[in-house]
Amino acid sequence: MNCYEELKARGLIAQVTNEEEISKMINNGEATFYIGFDPTADSLHVGHFMALCLMKRLQMAGNKPIALVGGGTGMIGDPSGRSDLRKVLTIEDIDHNCECFKKQMSRFIEFGEDKARMVNNADWLMKLEYIPFIRDIGVHFSVNRMLSADCFKTRMQSEAGLSFLEFNYMLMQAYDFYKLNELYDCKLEFGGDDQWSNIIAGTDLIRRKTAKSAYGMTFQLLTRSDGVKMGKTMSGAVWLDPEKTSPYEFYQYWRNIEDASVEKCLALLTFLPMEEVRRLGALQDAEINKAKEVLAFEVTKIVHSEEEAIKAQEAARQLFGKGGTSADAPTTELTKEELEQGIGILDLLKQVGLSPSNSEGRRLVMQGSVAVNDEIIKEPKTIIDDSFLQDGVIMLRKGKKKFHQIKMK
Repeated sequence: MNCYEELKARGLIAQVTNEEEISKMINNGEATFYIGFDPTADSLHVGHFMALCLMKRLQMAGNKPIALVGGGTGMIGDPSGRSDLRKVLTIEDIDHNCECFKKQMSRFIEFGEDKARMVNNADWLMKLEYIPFIRDIGVHFSVNRMLSADCFKTRMQSEAGLSFLEFNYMLMQAYDFYKLNELYDCKLEFGGDDQWSNIIAGTDLIRRKTAKSAYGMTFQLLTRSDGVKMGKTMSGAVWLDPEKTSPYEFYQYWRNIEDASVEKCLALLTFLPMEEVRRLGALQDAEINKAKEVLAFEVTKIVHSEEEAIKAQEAARQLFGKGGTSADAPTTELTKEELEQGIGILDLLKQVGLSPSNSEGRRLVMQGSVAVNDEIIKEPKTIIDDSFLQDGVIMLRKGKKKFHQIKMK
């Protein structure tokens, strides 16, 4: 199976501009391609993970990736998939986030001479002058066609509307492709399926400005069976930075995904052979938990290392034993004074991220979903204090699979 056929078999490919040319470039290891990453936070998250895996697969086949960090486009914010205006970041925030991205990407992609390169679009976008840019680039864009793009149509119909700032984003992304083509002979852009309109704008701009061919391909977005994007938990996004989402929490996220998404995630996010993916995906009932363990272990190994994957797996197995504890489980430390005084169970659940609010915490308690040291809590006014310590630990559990340790500082 060649590289392009494997991408199709794994369900990665959503749309392509020219399948014959793209498959030939990829299979021959001749593609210089890019994927853009706007630095909207100081860590990459699960939504970026599939893009990084795709870059790794293509580099292994001899192709040359360009990781484009959006130091310039991050000043605007991509309206795709948004119902409101993104938070406008400072230049200092964006520069810091770009540096964080570079460190994290190096774990997935091999950078160096004649390998992958990392480029920041601030290098050209921040030097643009408005009137020359509009005359030279804006003339090639039809407003009517731009407004027909899904990303703009959705925003136009929302209460917040579409700002002129965001309306420029498509021009900026298209200009990125044009500059990468000019500087590095980059002929192929990849992106999530919500980026199709922006990618097409780039291929059109290159054709109009240079009369050369350029191509685009989108990959499937990582969604649950109900269409909701993966990568969110009650406490927020699932990050690739271990300081923001611990390897144990990362492992547990994948260990607890819905049964219907297991085979898809194994195909999209691991490097297991497709025969093994299909075998694991065919497991039924309680057996599907074996496939979930494999998925959680493999993705944690890719993101955090095999050592961290082993520690997370062992911690999970210990915690699922009655009254189990583990040094690698999520932990909150409270002072001796705080534990002596005591803290209400609802406030504690909220503080450690097992509940977003007191009302949700009360609902969990009333339905018998909260346990302390493996004893079900039935009263929402329960005070947790130092009398609950067992070997220096208080173990909170929500449902059957969410654990959090409380220790004394």
